[in-house]
This record gives sequence, structure tokens and C-alpha cells, in this order.
Amino acid sequence: MSDTTPRLDSRPTDGGPLAVPLGEWTAASLTAGKVWRDTAAALGRAGGVAGWDLRELLALDHLGALMLWNHWGRQWPARVEVSDEQRALLERVAAHPPTEARPGGLSLAERVDMLGLWVIQALLQMRDFITLMGQLLLDFLRLLAAPRWGPWRDFSGHLYRIGAQALPITALVGFLIGVVLAYLMSQVLRQFGAETFIVNILGLALIRELGPLLAAVLIAGRSGSAITAQIGVMRVTEELDAMRVMGIPAGFRLVLPRAMALAIAMPLLAVWTTLASLIGGMLASDLTLGINPGYFYEALPAVVPVANLWLALAKSAVFGVSIALIGCHYGLRVKPNTESLGQGTTASVVAAITAVILIDALFAVLFKKVGMWG
Repeated sequence: MSDTTPRLDSRPTDGGPLAVPLGEWTAASLTAGKVWRDTAAALGRAGGVAGWDLRELLALDHLGALMLWNHWGRQWPARVEVSDEQRALLERVAAHPPTEARPGGLSLAERVDMLGLWVIQALLQMRDFITLMGQLLLDFLRLLAAPRWGPWRDFSGHLYRIGAQALPITALVGFLIGVVLAYLMSQVLRQFGAETFIVNILGLALIRELGPLLAAVLIAGRSGSAITAQIGVMRVTEELDAMRVMGIPAGFRLVLPRAMALAIAMPLLAVWTTLASLIGGMLASDLTLGINPGYFYEALPAVVPVANLWLALAKSAVFGVSIALIGCHYGLRVKPNTESLGQGTTASVVAAITAVILIDALFAVLFKKVGMWG
């Protein structure tokens, strides 16, 4: 046994035996191997001592002091001999003991309080988000008033990263979704002899709904998280504080170019994803039903009104602005630590995808008669 190993000795005195801890009662020593269990067992056998003498300890940290304090029943023994440093450490442990969960859990009043806190936090987030929307509108009007001073370099950079660099992944996912949909629908349509209606189903589903929705979900996960991470890192590295000190408006330089880039990139990506999906659907239809792409090219404009395309472009622009605002909102709320950065990025992706689905459902209800025959 090493001299630094935590252990417990005893010393006889006129008033009774004194318990004398020896070694290093620190986190590194107590958590090594079976030391914690052996030390706890030694403390359990020292129940009838007349007092304690800690002055021969080689080292004592917060964990060792907490172990002794809990063994003492969280009160000072009748007789204890310690150094000034040890007494100060024990007093800190006594002043801030660890909280213990009650077996019964939270009471009804505590649950109501927790619910109230969640509601207040949700309302505060809603207030901040509405403020961000209003600031975006003011910044856009400022840009219209003085376009030459706009953040065009930032805008072009975001447009390239959000739009051009997302073309491969959106095309691949769109193509595969088109293949899967055409293959599954061909199995059903063949049973009823309605193979030609695959053009109607694929055209309407992909152009009006799935193309824009797929592109928006992919961009929300890809670019929405990147926006939050970028702004969050600026918070961690104190760049946002430096911008405030220099009088640079964060909304005009950070939020506006990202919102503009996504508002322009999302409709283009939606069209790109829809074309890739239609190509995949044409290929699968040709292989499974024998319907060649020429028939698709001729029948598609007749069975899918062009109003569906305009509706898809409009809601794609709304998707883009929403993703940008949510990403910036959570990025600006990041606290200057890495844990908050990770939590904000995760929350941003979840909120953006949820918002995209809710907006798509809202468009489906409000414009249910637009672009539909009859």
C-alpha cells in the first residue's frame, strides 16, 4: 500500500480513540480501483470514535471533504482537529451540500411551477423570433434605400454555399424518391389497368408537394444547422460582442444576407429537386410499365396545371426565409460555451424541419383549390 493511499487509522487518547485519516483523500486517489469502497468500509467501522484528527492528511480536496462530511451526518463532530485550510474546505462543503432527489419526486406545485417556466420560456422565444422578423423587414427596407451599401459579398457567398453546393445531394435524394414512388405506384396501377395515370400522380405529387418539401428538409438539416453553428461560434469567440462594440448591426450583416440567399436559393433548389424526381420517376415507369419519357413530356403539361409550379416556388421562398430566421434565431441565443452551441444547433434543425412541415400543411389547406382540376 502506498503512503498516498486513502486509509483510516486510530490513536488512543485519554478521552477515547481518535480517528486519523491518512494518505491523500482526493478525487484521483479515492476513485482509483476499489479504494472508494475500501475507504467507505473503513469509515463504517469507525462509528465509536471520540473525535477526528485530519492534520496528518497529505492532501484533501472537495470529494474527500464531502465523503467525511456525509459520514459525520452533515454536522461537525464533538471533537475535530484540522488545519485552517482543511476547516475552510469543510466549511465550504457544509455551506453548499449536494442536493438529493426525494423518493416521491416532484410535488404538484413544483410541476405547475415547471410548466409555468416552460410556458414563459416559450413566450420569450416567440417574442425574440418576432423581433428578429421585424428587424429583418427593417434591414430589407434599409437595403432598398441604399443598395450600394448592402452586404452583397456575404450574400453571394451564402448563395453559393447554400445553393450551388447543395445541388448534388438534393438531386440524388430527389432522383431516388422519384424511383421509389414510381415503382410502388406502378404495382398498384397495374392491377386496375390505369398505368397511364402514373403521370398525373407523379407530376402533381412531385411538382406541388414532394419536390419543394424534400429540398426544404434537406436544406434545413444542411444549411440551417450551419447557420446556427456559424453564428454560435461567433458568440463563443466573442465576435458578436466585438461587432456590437464597433457599431456593426448583427441583423444587417448576419441575418439579412442569409435570409436573402435562402429566399432565392430555395425555389431554384425546389425546381432542381423536382426535375431530378421526375427523371427518376420516368426511368422507373419506363422499366416497370413501359411508359417512355416521351409520353411523360407530352402528357405532363396537360395533366398538371402550371399554377402548381408557381405555388411550389412561392412556398419554397417562404421555406427559405423561415429556415434562415430559425437558424439565426438559435445562433444568436447561443451562450459562450460549447454545450450551448451543440444544443442550439440540434434545436435549430428540429425547429426548422418542424416549421417546414407546418408551413407546407398551411399552404395545402389555404391553396387546396389552386392548380387542381375541377
